[in-house]
Amino acid sequence: MGEITDAHVAEPGLAVVEVTAADDETAFTIQELLAAQRAIAPADRTTREPGS
Repeated sequence: MGEITDAHVAEPGLAVVEVTAADDETAFTIQELLAAQRAIAPADRTTREPGS
């Protein structure tokens, strides 16, 4: 991931949060905590990188 600069946050808009978790339960718990604070589009599944 590249460096975040002032140009990236000059105006409100879309924010993407990538969560790395040990298991699906943890990932969905984090999603619920974020949803309690902000309007989010929840994921209905998780993805994994092969070999990780």
